[in-house]
Amino acid sequence: MEKLERIRELRTQLNDHNRKYYVENSPEISDFEFDRLLREEFVCELKFDGTAISLTYEHGALLRAVTRGDGTRGDDVTANIRTIRTIPLHLQGGDYPDFFEIRGEVLMPYASFDRLNREREENGEPLLANPRNAAAGTLKQQSSAVVAQRGLDCTLYQLAGDDLPCTTHWECMRKASEWGFNVSDKMRICRSQAEIDDYIAFWDEERRKLPFATDGVVIKVNSYTLRRELGFTAKAPRWAVAFKFKAEQALTELLSVDFQVGRTGAVTPVANLAPVQLAGTTVKRATLHNAEQIALLDIRVGDMVYVEKGGEIIPKITGVDLAARPADSRPFQYITRCPECGTPLVKYEGESKHYCPNQNHCEPQILGRIIHFIRRKAMDIEGLGEETVELLFENGLLHDIADLYDLRAGQLACLPRLGEKSAENIIRSIRGSVEVPFQRVLFALGIRFVGETTAKYLASHFRTMDAVMRATREELIEAEEVRQDRRWHSRLLRRRGQPDADRTAAPRRAEIRGRGASSPLRRADRQEFRHFGQVLDAQPRRIEGVDRTARRAQPGRRVGQCRLHRSR
Repeated sequence: MEKLERIRELRTQLNDHNRKYYVENSPEISDFEFDRLLREEFVCELKFDGTAISLTYEHGALLRAVTRGDGTRGDDVTANIRTIRTIPLHLQGGDYPDFFEIRGEVLMPYASFDRLNREREENGEPLLANPRNAAAGTLKQQSSAVVAQRGLDCTLYQLAGDDLPCTTHWECMRKASEWGFNVSDKMRICRSQAEIDDYIAFWDEERRKLPFATDGVVIKVNSYTLRRELGFTAKAPRWAVAFKFKAEQALTELLSVDFQVGRTGAVTPVANLAPVQLAGTTVKRATLHNAEQIALLDIRVGDMVYVEKGGEIIPKITGVDLAARPADSRPFQYITRCPECGTPLVKYEGESKHYCPNQNHCEPQILGRIIHFIRRKAMDIEGLGEETVELLFENGLLHDIADLYDLRAGQLACLPRLGEKSAENIIRSIRGSVEVPFQRVLFALGIRFVGETTAKYLASHFRTMDAVMRATREELIEAEEVRQDRRWHSRLLRRRGQPDADRTAAPRRAEIRGRGASSPLRRADRQEFRHFGQVLDAQPRRIEGVDRTARRAQPGRRVGQCRLHRSR
């Protein structure tokens, strides 16, 4: 009873001090003292590194499972979630709410991840980068049977609803455990800064013994009443904060360097390493960023290098053990030609990366633009993943984004790994994509320097593709996002060139709807898509010696978006 009485006393005090601070503007205690009172009601728990999931239950049965997606809309993955053994399809007991939501993370344990990568290696398939990406990709699988074999797990950490049986987070999670949910037994109530610090310090070491990935600690206010008082910012709750663990580090040998070509033509060097254990996974590759970073660290093949996992996910090289450098070591020579098409690389003033300017015939760039175009935050074409895009390219059905709108279900159904149902779903999603707002069409085109936010402002300001393409320097500056970064419009104009005055505008939402019986985009629109990509992505000044005999990408050559070539 002493704890309950103390909780009631704290609530009364905190509510009173909140009123005096926010309403009466006459605070009686300092912020430090207020924080001290608030810290008597904290719950600390591990920050799981998986895929966020929201489960809805009605009458004690699983009704729906949805991923977080873009924050406002996610994927319905109910069928796949039902295959995860730690997620109850029917609840135990009888004191659960009639309708509620519980949130958590779908995880791929290290054992499942290592087993899956061994199988992929034996089958000659590319290895998965990390457990988090593997879990996310598994949930998107169209076959629930495949999901069931992947060995996913799920840990739940937050109840939401209007009729919860408890007044604190701790009590509710204990109840959730009784109903059959997999709730972490690593949660602790911490009543002082010292206890919070001890919890963080303990798990910063012990996390290495866990069977799944975790990258920090989440500190939450325990009382739901106090949570309502604290509320939310535009992006996150005020009643919770995350503490990230320091990145782990390991020493290993740099065996060789490969080069990856992205959709914009950017060339990224990738280090091939002697396998080393880091943050629970075996690391064999790490990013080297660019030529400047390699030169700054004086990284050489054969060096013993320090590798870290930034945010516990992406490995990177942070230093060299010079004492272990071989006597015959030589400085690394960066490549001068595209590893994919042989075109001489260019480097633009003010940018650190090298680029392949052969955007129309360099295969990874073509595939990368198509994959970007179909993303959720762009045209949101479901059923088309990287492997399917590559399959369509190999079979001569897809050469650019406009070709998507000429596809027919009959062409897809006969291809490997597809069937009539999958083909029909893909075509239905492609047709539905013509309804996306103009700002997402603009983002989908993959124009350099035009991300989601800039696309939104440009779409709001100019309203049509034709207006964007004809915009002068002065008109671009008038757009809000561009006005805030005056360097942006110069970069865009340099890459855009000047479109012909009599060109038909590229399609926007109002013009796409209802076009053509079999293809939402007319042939003229297809040319405009190509033109827009060529003009706005056109490389700026100081491009010399472009090899116009560069090898054209041909369908039928097996290649991934991130195919690597080795430089020794």
